[in-house]
Amino acid sequence: MRNVMKSRGMGCVLAIAVVLPVVGGPAVALPATPAVPSGSPGAAEPAATLLPPLPVRLGEGKPCTGASGRTATGAAWSQTALGLSRAQRISRGGGVTVAVVDTGVSTRVPSLSGRVETAGAAAGDCVGHGTFAAGLIAAAPVKGSGITGVAPQARILALPGTDDRGVPSVERVAAGIRTAADRGARVIYVGQVLRTGRAELTAAVAHATRHDALVVAPAAPDAVPRGERGPDGELPRGPYWPAAAPGALAVVDFGPGGVRQQNAPPAHEPDLSAPGDEMVSVGPAGPGHYIGSGASLAAAGVAGTAALVRAYHPDLTAAEVTRRLLDTAYPSDTPRLDPYAALSLVQDRTKPSVRTPAPAHMPAAADPTPHNRSLTIAAVGLSTVLLLAALAAVVPRGRTRNWRPPTTS
Repeated sequence: MRNVMKSRGMGCVLAIAVVLPVVGGPAVALPATPAVPSGSPGAAEPAATLLPPLPVRLGEGKPCTGASGRTATGAAWSQTALGLSRAQRISRGGGVTVAVVDTGVSTRVPSLSGRVETAGAAAGDCVGHGTFAAGLIAAAPVKGSGITGVAPQARILALPGTDDRGVPSVERVAAGIRTAADRGARVIYVGQVLRTGRAELTAAVAHATRHDALVVAPAAPDAVPRGERGPDGELPRGPYWPAAAPGALAVVDFGPGGVRQQNAPPAHEPDLSAPGDEMVSVGPAGPGHYIGSGASLAAAGVAGTAALVRAYHPDLTAAEVTRRLLDTAYPSDTPRLDPYAALSLVQDRTKPSVRTPAPAHMPAAADPTPHNRSLTIAAVGLSTVLLLAALAAVVPRGRTRNWRPPTTS
């Protein structure tokens, strides 16, 4: 379990900026070739709006991330690549709660309005990463925006996994996973990676599994601060927790070209890949959008897809949902998420059908009486014929010798 993009849905709609996360530093926004936003009446209209980059973490003394003043009016490439227009005709995630264990989720975002419940410090989102991920999972369409989440009717339960600067801790993430499971979340998204905490996070994922909750986490960090690299500047290669824990679904990202960004941190034994580079979603306030890249954003898309499946197939367990996502993924080095296939699979291969063969019905044995009678008649007939043949040979000779025995000389 621990993969070339489909020809369908490969078009990249870039009414946005291109963002390349810099290892050891903040994301840098580079302008893309302008494109006319979808729905624009003509090429004479204003073209692409460059979106601000999503911060991964905030340095000490840095102000909280504010509302973006720019909105993407066209659909993001990831929406097309995932075939969301088809998948959402089958399911929109209604009735499913997705927990977001991250930097928090803002309740001041129109596309998430009325569907966000928060616990503890997750009521605010200073960094913006948790809100961005929640938008990828569940943002609903709003007027003037072409951006929608994978499961736009799912509910969000926000739990803190980091401090207010975006730095995660084992204790916060483990507590967030456990609390999410206890409060009935059917999908638990973790937006951070940790290189320590194997025992605590493995136990937390096991707790979620016992509560039939599916944990989805990134198999690589979005960026690696300089202080976390090796002595020669080499990047760590995992394992990363909780993605490496048994029962968790580990996810890696790819971009519009079907490959990861060249400077992306190495992933550790991913189960699935999904769109995660040049992603567009909401900020911590207002209707505006940010752009970001990383495996954590790919994991959000997988969490949203799990919500679609759990809404449409409520009888499936968390393990069966995982199996369905993997079985229906597009074959590659790391299998690629396919929401429509996961929803439309007719026969669930997670539960093979074992049928007991019906007993063979043999015809009743024929009555042997007629057969035996026939044999008897045939035997008598044959004996009679032989007897008559013998008599035909003996009687004439007997008459010739006047019935005297033959003499010998």
